[in-house]
Amino acid sequence: MIKIYILNKNYFITFEGIDGSGKSTQANLLIDRLSSLNIENLFLREPGGTTISEEIRTVLLNNRKDEMSSRTEALLMCASRAQLTKDIIIPEMKAGKWIIADRFADSTLAYQGGGRGIDLDWLIRLNEFATYGIEPDLTFYIDIDPEVGFQRRKDLASDRIENAGVEFQRDIRKKYLEIVNNFSDRIVKVDGNLSVEDISKFIWNIIIDRTSVG
Repeated sequence: MIKIYILNKNYFITFEGIDGSGKSTQANLLIDRLSSLNIENLFLREPGGTTISEEIRTVLLNNRKDEMSSRTEALLMCASRAQLTKDIIIPEMKAGKWIIADRFADSTLAYQGGGRGIDLDWLIRLNEFATYGIEPDLTFYIDIDPEVGFQRRKDLASDRIENAGVEFQRDIRKKYLEIVNNFSDRIVKVDGNLSVEDISKFIWNIIIDRTSVG
C-alpha cells in the first residue's frame, strides 16, 4: 500500500555550502524521498530557475577576461533571485508545494559577504527586497573543508566563481559558520564528511522532527 501524507503546511527548504560540499546531491535525494511519499514538491537551483534568471546565471558564471565588480555580482545574484521568487516560489508555495532549493539568500551573504567582503547588513537588506521578505522554513548547511571541496571538483569544469580558488572558499566557509550562528533557529549544520547515506538520514530525521511529516 502506498502511504499518502496529508499535510497541513508546505515547506520551503534550502541547501547551502561551499562548492563541492554535496548540497546538490542531498537536495536531489530529498526530492526523491518526498516524491516517494506523494508529497508535491519542486526543485530549484540558484542562480537560475526562470528564463530571465537563467540569462543572468550565464552572465554571472561564464568565465570572462574582464573582471566583474563585486557589487555587480551581488546585484545580479539578487536580481536573479527576485525574478525566481516572484515567478516561481511565491505561486508554487501558494499552490501548496514543498520548495527545495539548491542555494538561496544565504549564499549571497556567504559568497558576496564573506568572499567579496561586501557589508553583511547591506546584503541582508538587499536580500529582503529581492525575496519579498520570504525566508526558508529550514536550511541545511553542509560543512566541509575547502580542500575537500576542491579535491571533489578537481576533474570537473569550473565556472567563474569556482575558479576564484581555495582561499576564496575559506572566506566563504568562515562567513557561512557565522551565518549559522546568527540564524541557528533556522539553519542546521551538517557534517559533510559523513557518507552520502548518513547525511541523507540525518537530514530526513531533522525534517521529521520539524515538519508535519513527523
